[in-house]
Amino acid sequence: MLETPGIPFTILAFILVLGPLVFVHEYGHYIVGRWCGVKADAFSIGFGRKLVGWTDKRGTEWKIGWLPLGGYVQFAGDRDAVSQPDADWQSLPDAERSHSFPAQPVWKRALIVAAGPFTNFLFAILIFAAFNLAYGVPTTPPVIAGVQPQSAAAEAGLREGDRIAAIDGRAMETFDDIRIAVAFDLGRPIDLSVERGGEQRTISLRPRIVSETDRFGNTSERAIIGIMPGAPTLTPAGPIASVEAGARQTWDMVRLTGEVLGQFVTGQRSVKDMGGPLRIAKQSGEVATLGPVALISFIAFVSINLGFINLLPLPMLDGGHLLFYAYEAIRRRPAPPQAQEWAFRFGFAAIVTLMLVVTFNDLGSFGLWDGIARLIG
Repeated sequence: MLETPGIPFTILAFILVLGPLVFVHEYGHYIVGRWCGVKADAFSIGFGRKLVGWTDKRGTEWKIGWLPLGGYVQFAGDRDAVSQPDADWQSLPDAERSHSFPAQPVWKRALIVAAGPFTNFLFAILIFAAFNLAYGVPTTPPVIAGVQPQSAAAEAGLREGDRIAAIDGRAMETFDDIRIAVAFDLGRPIDLSVERGGEQRTISLRPRIVSETDRFGNTSERAIIGIMPGAPTLTPAGPIASVEAGARQTWDMVRLTGEVLGQFVTGQRSVKDMGGPLRIAKQSGEVATLGPVALISFIAFVSINLGFINLLPLPMLDGGHLLFYAYEAIRRRPAPPQAQEWAFRFGFAAIVTLMLVVTFNDLGSFGLWDGIARLIG
């Protein structure tokens, strides 16, 4: 196990994390497009100038671009990599037009677009399922094995042996459910449904925010109530049970991602907490030093986030396309071209702004701005 990752190791780890996820996402678009009879003109991992490429017997150009920060599938009839229709697609010969993306019914186009992010979710489910099948399903009951002195839990009267059945009405099936419900909720007051001695009672408390620094010097904050779990158990599971558990684990992370995003949107959480590709690269290198299992688990986490982000209803993202297709399905006609053009301009501006913000944050996490401030001072 490496103590600290160097720059070459970090770059390699980042490629190992992002490369397969971009391929999985774009392959979801590609394979469903093939099933729907749509021709793919290009399948690219990375953007910019082509480093290497080849064309298969179906006429699809497979290539790798020099900027490995994403990818795209360009279908017949697309004007560009974000699937805006080519103005001349209707003038294609009948045989070619029938296999173009814009000529497909709206349900097929929606299915092709949705396939990318949902393939990312499926990929995460399969990773978790493989771990569950190999090692067993990890289970820790939501029962308190210890209470930290002078903690929020101690002051609220929680005791060893108490079973936390629900938090704010949400059922707690495992101890990890408690951690997730508390850690990212910004320390707001919560109501716990507690089972003790065959009786159920409601206990209210306010979690406390603690700052933690990991072995790599990264500082993070989370909320805790001051309770400790019992020893975890690994329950052997067959293929079906492993997949079911993997789906639950994936859904828990999707739900958590949605809650944290909601906190950003409502202003409850600072945009300073947002991270981008540079932070993912840094984390990839750090996690890779912990071993293959940790790295593969991190890949599953990033895959879920990639799928979730792509479903956001922003033009240029898959969710933006799905929003337009929903409009088309309801109104029985596409949105006006001018409205779509302005929406894509807005989406482009929003994504560029977001990338600038997260890059600024990422550079700050590397200590760049503190270093400049010390030099100036």
